Amino acid sequence: MLTTEMHGESRQGIATLVDGAYGSDNTTGLVWGYEFDPGRAPRLISSVEAAVRVGEGCQARCLWLHFSLANSKSEPWLRQHLHLPNAFYESLRDAPSTRVEAIDDTLVAVMRDVPFFGAESDPNISVTLCVDARMMVSARTKQLRSVDRLRAAVKAGAVFESPVELLAHLLRDQADVLMDIVREATTRVDEIEDRLMETTSSSRERSALGVIRRRLVRLQRLLAPEPAALFRLLNRPPGWLRESDIADLRRSAEELSTAVADSSAVIERVRILQDELSANLDEATNRTLYILTILTAIVAPFEFISQLFGMGVGGVPFHDNPNGFLIVFLMIVAVIGLGAALVWRLLRR
Repeated sequence: MLTTEMHGESRQGIATLVDGAYGSDNTTGLVWGYEFDPGRAPRLISSVEAAVRVGEGCQARCLWLHFSLANSKSEPWLRQHLHLPNAFYESLRDAPSTRVEAIDDTLVAVMRDVPFFGAESDPNISVTLCVDARMMVSARTKQLRSVDRLRAAVKAGAVFESPVELLAHLLRDQADVLMDIVREATTRVDEIEDRLMETTSSSRERSALGVIRRRLVRLQRLLAPEPAALFRLLNRPPGWLRESDIADLRRSAEELSTAVADSSAVIERVRILQDELSANLDEATNRTLYILTILTAIVAPFEFISQLFGMGVGGVPFHDNPNGFLIVFLMIVAVIGLGAALVWRLLRR
């Protein structure tokens, strides 16, 4: 988890960030910072070093600074040390829709993500990004899976030549997170489908399918706009983006688009299973009503006979016959047998 994000790094002479709100430095809101030098593994830096690197304006280095918006010190530090577009700061306070846009010499993006804890489809769970030629700044409120995947890759020694490569990798991580959810949902749907083939019970399966479908639909509604926003940007890319960066972003957008399409396929499969379950339930209900109707028709003669022979007036059949009860009893048994045979024949169809 991210609550001890810089533990163990102090042996390399790097100031350890204090464990504060959601793992951020209590004085700056910085969760982590990384410096990428050409041909070298990423190096973890403190908020003090980050301020120095920003002030130096060294074009040879690439920085990634990640902040926690749960810490009230984040925005003041950003405003003091970084000159970022106003759109970035506006996105920190509001809950805007998904977007990727070029502003001057930067890219400002608001991307939905899946948190480690809480509702996966919370519309307010997002990461706000600002990317320029030498730095990527990201900020979030809660711990997010895609961002953590990117950090794991950085810690593993992945080499990034530009901040745009970091953004492209984050998009691919986002697609991987969505694909993991889709694969999990597919496995559960397979299990439900197998159970439906073995049993006629459907109440529990219908409930489980409903949960899966709602989960995927909400995630799809949140993530689907991102590939479209990226493709719109890449159709008219800003001039400072390199050809390799544009190609990398396009591949990442295509992967995310494919993941969204796969989730749509699973949603459609769940919908078909739900329709089949509903059809089976309707068929079982109609069958039950049909049998009850037949039983009612069988019982009707019993009521008629009992009412007829219970009138107590003159001329009642078999009133003076010593075998009258036996005759009426045999009539009732015959009617019962005929009705039972009819019901059995209907049930065997």
